[in-house]
Amino acid sequence: MAPSSGPVQPARYLAVFAVLMAAVYALVFFTGDKDPSPKLGIDLQGGTRVTLTARTPDGNAPTQDSLKQAQQIIETRVNGLGVSGSEVVIDGDNLVITVPGDDSSQARTLGQTARLFIRPVVGSVAPSAGQGTGAQQTPVDPAAPTDPAAPADPAASVDPAAPAAPQSRVFPAQDPSAVDPTPTPDAPATDAPATDAPAEDPATDASLSDADRAAQEIADAKTLRQSEDPQIQQLAMQSLDCNAADPLAGNDDPALPLVACSTDGTAVYLLGPTIIDGQQIADATSGFDSQQAQFQVSLTFDSEGSNTWAQFTAANLQKQAAFVLDSKVISAPVIQGATPAGSATSITGNFNAQSSSELANTLKYGSLPLSFVSSEAETVSATLGLASLEAGLLAGAIGLALVLVYCLLYYRALGLLTALSLALAGLVVYGIIVLLGRWISFTLDLAGIAGLIIGIGMTADSFVVFFERIKDEIREGRSFRSAVPRGWARARKTILSGNAVSFIAAAVLYVLAVGQVRGFAFTLGLTTILDIIVVVLVTWPLVYLASKSKFWSKPFVNGLGAVQQIATERKRAANKALAVKTGTAPSKEA
Repeated sequence: MAPSSGPVQPARYLAVFAVLMAAVYALVFFTGDKDPSPKLGIDLQGGTRVTLTARTPDGNAPTQDSLKQAQQIIETRVNGLGVSGSEVVIDGDNLVITVPGDDSSQARTLGQTARLFIRPVVGSVAPSAGQGTGAQQTPVDPAAPTDPAAPADPAASVDPAAPAAPQSRVFPAQDPSAVDPTPTPDAPATDAPATDAPAEDPATDASLSDADRAAQEIADAKTLRQSEDPQIQQLAMQSLDCNAADPLAGNDDPALPLVACSTDGTAVYLLGPTIIDGQQIADATSGFDSQQAQFQVSLTFDSEGSNTWAQFTAANLQKQAAFVLDSKVISAPVIQGATPAGSATSITGNFNAQSSSELANTLKYGSLPLSFVSSEAETVSATLGLASLEAGLLAGAIGLALVLVYCLLYYRALGLLTALSLALAGLVVYGIIVLLGRWISFTLDLAGIAGLIIGIGMTADSFVVFFERIKDEIREGRSFRSAVPRGWARARKTILSGNAVSFIAAAVLYVLAVGQVRGFAFTLGLTTILDIIVVVLVTWPLVYLASKSKFWSKPFVNGLGAVQQIATERKRAANKALAVKTGTAPSKEA
């Protein structure tokens, strides 16, 4: 229905739009990094490329199915909504990741998030002197899965710096103090760190290929760190160097026990066989718990994992469960309460916003089917460059300028309202793109720019539909003032229908497409929504207020003189026809 007469309703529409505009730019300039520039895609600013080389326990080449599965998982992780402009491609036995910008930290960490398992903690010790305890990242332990009805007990946490007796009966009970870490004549030599391969004959070692040598290192590490012999387990815990390169990373056998370091190198854990695979984790989110005034990670499993976790937590209260990523313990929370099947588990501890988000992301995407070794990050130049960006923007500006010239010639002063509406639409789009770059890592590439230009062009189409409906009403003999609300009531249905079709097309294209085409579909859908907002909150109120003005109602100002002349001639013809039919003199025109 047509809006009510009077200036109040249009003024409210304009006020809502002003508030929306102010909110967008307040977020742009006063939140986040406060940089009012949108993020650009690889084709416009270049990026960082990291090659991930797959590792298998036997040294053989990985299967294409496992590579494709790993590619899909990493694509979801690095390019969650498909609009960040990142690329993940298979190159032989490698995955090549390219992310926009010169920050290589994101690309570097992707290959580290490979095989994730949950194992029971049997015991832990601090690294011995000389092994190094330098922290490599912000520690997230101790953390604690907590039952909502049972508050966390800080005293229940296990101090990773103190030797601990075995906490379950997965292995035979063994007093750590009874094991002499000093090798005996019959004991295996432990002069070198446990992660090093045993010494071999130089000639034999030189004859090994890189793949064979890597496989040998993995086998040697498994022999020491995945032994079921309690004495060898204790030797491995005492001799493991947490700062040395780990040949076992991502290649441990989940069915065997494991001696592993924490990610920050402050503890060495003896872990039991895997109870849950990382692929059984359904979702993980981070957030701030206002009741306990701390950050936490909420974790849910699939049906099988949830049942396993419920049984494990009920049977292992006040014991630790380790989340093991690539053979390193990323978190070893203490179980404070049993978690019912189907319920979420909350991991709490000395988290901040960043560490809780990082842990949630690591757990959320589960395991990759392969372990990867990343190469050094390298910078890649823009495939198209800023010259192409400038050319694309120039082409769009010329097109919009021609549209404005046409509107000014055809609609006179109403074309000025078109120009103002388009300018405001452009400002809103720009601000939202900047915010999306911060919030969802949206990057603007040439495909996205094309979607923006087409979307803004559709906004101009909406103005034309509105103005032509006004002309139709005037042709029927109505004044400019009465034609505007009636024309809007008719045009609104057409505008909403047209935009609905465009949005559905953009949504289907976004779901079915990949790569830069998704960016095009995303910006097209975004501008389609903004088209409706601008036409309803800006164009319609401005034209309505213009219809109340004597100046804007003049035919030479609004460009409707020719249409009004047609209406006058139709009225005159109708009067003559009526006069002939009734035999009376035609009425005189004022």
